[in-house]
Amino acid sequence: MSTTLSASTLLAVPLAPLVGSALAGIFGTAFGGNRLGRAASHSLTILGVAVAFVLSAMTLMDVMDGARFNATIYEWMVVGGMKMEIGFMVDGLTAMMMCVVTFVSLMVHIYTMGYMADDKGYNRFFAYISLFTFSMLMLVMSNNLLQLFFGWEAVGLVSYLLIGFWYNKPTAIFANMKAFLVNRVGDFGFILGIGLIAAYTGTLNYTEIFAKTSELGAMTFPGTDWMLVTVIAICLFIGAMGKSAQFPLHVWLPDSMEGPTPISALIHAATMVTAGIFMVARMSPIYELSDVALNFVLVIGAITALFMGFLGIIQNDIKRVVAYSTLSQLGYMTVALGASAYSVAVFHLMTHAFFKALLFLAAGSVIMGLHHNQDILWMGGVRKYMPITWITSLIGTLALIGTPFFSGFYSKDSIIEAVHFSNLPGAGFAYFAVLAGVFVTSFYSFRLYFLVFHGQERYDQNPDAHHDDHHDHGHHGDGKPHETPWVVTLPLVLLAIPSVIIGYLTIEPMLFGDFLKDAITINAEAHPAMAEFAKIFHGPVAMVSHALHTPPLYLAIAGAVSAWYMYLVNPAVPAAFARALRPLITVLENKYYLDWFNENVLARGARALGVGLWKGGDRGVIETGVVNASWKLVGTVSAVVLHLQSGYLYHYALVMIVGVLAFMTYFVWLAK
Repeated sequence: MSTTLSASTLLAVPLAPLVGSALAGIFGTAFGGNRLGRAASHSLTILGVAVAFVLSAMTLMDVMDGARFNATIYEWMVVGGMKMEIGFMVDGLTAMMMCVVTFVSLMVHIYTMGYMADDKGYNRFFAYISLFTFSMLMLVMSNNLLQLFFGWEAVGLVSYLLIGFWYNKPTAIFANMKAFLVNRVGDFGFILGIGLIAAYTGTLNYTEIFAKTSELGAMTFPGTDWMLVTVIAICLFIGAMGKSAQFPLHVWLPDSMEGPTPISALIHAATMVTAGIFMVARMSPIYELSDVALNFVLVIGAITALFMGFLGIIQNDIKRVVAYSTLSQLGYMTVALGASAYSVAVFHLMTHAFFKALLFLAAGSVIMGLHHNQDILWMGGVRKYMPITWITSLIGTLALIGTPFFSGFYSKDSIIEAVHFSNLPGAGFAYFAVLAGVFVTSFYSFRLYFLVFHGQERYDQNPDAHHDDHHDHGHHGDGKPHETPWVVTLPLVLLAIPSVIIGYLTIEPMLFGDFLKDAITINAEAHPAMAEFAKIFHGPVAMVSHALHTPPLYLAIAGAVSAWYMYLVNPAVPAAFARALRPLITVLENKYYLDWFNENVLARGARALGVGLWKGGDRGVIETGVVNASWKLVGTVSAVVLHLQSGYLYHYALVMIVGVLAFMTYFVWLAK
């Protein structure tokens, strides 16, 4: 077969969802006269994403056979020898991301037909999610930092539109503005990193940048003794902290649950939030040159993995529990990046995309089946009413906690092993965090599972159900839970399949084979984690038998058993803990007071600074001291000069004579 891929085929992958989005967004809304109905809009957008998925799957098969692509598609301009271009780099990393993005997006599109059935913005929603798919594909397929940045900002823009989709809902508007502003903080660092790369390499093309990494490694940041690559790597990672919701730039993601549930699965579980993980993995040749940057990444990831998991324990909103789970798992991926186990991070990214999208969509199915109730304290006993949602939720939960043979087991245990073998200073803390996180994840996951699907039925006792949205999906009835339509349950079943088998099938080629070999660079001598892990890996089955004697499995079991006892057998225990640990619970309920700090210190401080600059700088110095003072000075000088312009010739003659005498006196004095 050919060792290169077709440029036209690759171009069709992002353009297919873009065309569907444009048609639905223009002709399916008031903007274009509502010429397309609901059926036409969802058919066109689903067709576009389906085409993208099929082409992505074909591309993946070709890549597995050795095909690659790295070329410019369109050259926009050349500035001082630096090319601004649109181009694709398709290797194992890109092909895997293309399939994950398009498959999860396709499932979300199908699911949306049921979930948003009665929403007035139906066509607009389909246009948005297809546009998001296009943006994410442009990001992962790029071969240069300019296109990466375009995709990076485009997914941020579309996420803003989707989080605030219900623009008449104040909490949704607050949430999308919060997401937008927090991401701008991260993007400031990201663009600084890109600027430093452009300034010192003279290019934005990945291949050309990586060819100059040895030169970058020898440079220091001007005016300091810092390594230039350390500054670049940390700046780039600050961008990833915003996009992939790492502490302390994580605060936007839980609030983004104010948007419709389908976008929670699409944006905040499978695609957008993993963009930062993908970017760091792609930039591995740069990160491998700086232990300081890697250690920074490792510690930030460990903090996120553990402390965001704690917040999941005290949440009662079903979507927010899953949201904090996402934060914690993103921390696990970041820890793997810091340990130089980039392939493991990408592997967990892939497995997590399937089971976390499954959990979000299952949560939406529960919300629909329970007539918009999102509070897990007012659920219970749902299993017998919603069997498909129940079994798929259980599969997603087992994958999330790392149950042997499920996909999450292989990726999560691989992260723990890689961190165990890391030689960075922060590895000890990170190892503790990811181990403790196993218990925490299992506990809050099964707390949600037991409260929703088992125990006493409480759905008819909720005095004030928290509505997921402002419409009713057309479900009224007698208040009993009910299974959701096939357009909702089909995606759950299709996502449950890879949640079980994908880890077993892909761990060997992705971590120890050649699939990601040319996409990721590791300095095995300086960072031996993956090399050491390879020595003890003897296949996926042997990995399960090995896990039977390691702490993670017992911690996961302990978490599940604790949740079972506390929420099914003896519900008085959680109440006793809540009373005994009230100060700690208060801290967790206030989310470590980070929102308070951002709103009352940073936001008010920024406002005070702005007002000070406005009153003191703009009005005081510029307006009063420069503008007003200048016209007053001109007026004063003009008033004096006015008296010299009398209009009489003898006055002017006198001045001329006096001037000549003055010049003569001056020159005579010089001559002496």
